Amino acid sequence: MLNLVRVLLAAFVSLFGFNFIKDLSKAKASNGFEDVPAWKPLTTGFVTDFFDTLGIGSFAPTVAMMNALKINIPDKLIPGTLNVCHTIPVVFEAFIFTTVIKVDSITLISLLGAAVVGSYVGAGIISKMDERKIQIVMGFALVVTAILMLLAQLGLMPGGGNATGLTGAKLVIGVVGNFILGALMTAGVGLYSPCMAMVYFLGMSPTVAFPIMMGSCALLMPTASVKFIKEGTYAKKTSLFITIGGVIGVFIAANFVSSMPMDILRWVVIIVIAYTSVTMLKKAFTKQIA
Repeated sequence: MLNLVRVLLAAFVSLFGFNFIKDLSKAKASNGFEDVPAWKPLTTGFVTDFFDTLGIGSFAPTVAMMNALKINIPDKLIPGTLNVCHTIPVVFEAFIFTTVIKVDSITLISLLGAAVVGSYVGAGIISKMDERKIQIVMGFALVVTAILMLLAQLGLMPGGGNATGLTGAKLVIGVVGNFILGALMTAGVGLYSPCMAMVYFLGMSPTVAFPIMMGSCALLMPTASVKFIKEGTYAKKTSLFITIGGVIGVFIAANFVSSMPMDILRWVVIIVIAYTSVTMLKKAFTKQIA
């Protein structure tokens, strides 16, 4: 079963890579790259995917870093850019964690499949949304993510246990939950924190969250990203250099980092996500008033 997951990962990322490179070639030939210094997205990719490998998540930190470094792309392009630029780094992570952490095969396949279907449905909707609707969806979803992370950080998140798999009603809940999280990924909302919360709630071991959440993203992101590429709703140069920096960040985090002050880091991420959500909602509702 796990070998099947790896074969699927390779197939999905190959399909994505073909479409990504083809679209980038067309953009370069027609001067379709946005005007942004390469070091900015390169640095963004390295930092965000480095910490993504440690389970922090990359979507909200990427938005925050793009704001801080003044990588100015239209908000309408943010969901597509987030999915496209982090696809290859996350597949790299998934190969690592499905190899080193034991998880029940049926549970893993079921939850991964649900996330992929959710992303396909979600991408078709999100890619056609106007900018203000995307800002509202992302803003409120990031608020929920920040609350879930805060509850977990304060030890108020229910659940947790030693199980490496799900059966019966819990498996059904997990499948439905990951379908919804897969759809939200296409709105630019990271799956990691909500997925980790769901895994805890269903009584599974915290370590099992890593192959589930990384495998889910690694399969759903190529699926959703191909749709974003075909719709042209992503920033091309930014995505390319975040991808390059991200792969380097994952490699270093996976091979050379043995311990990090994760408690402090999670507090920083919670603050970043909260700030990003407020900024996104402020822009959306300011436009409505104007």
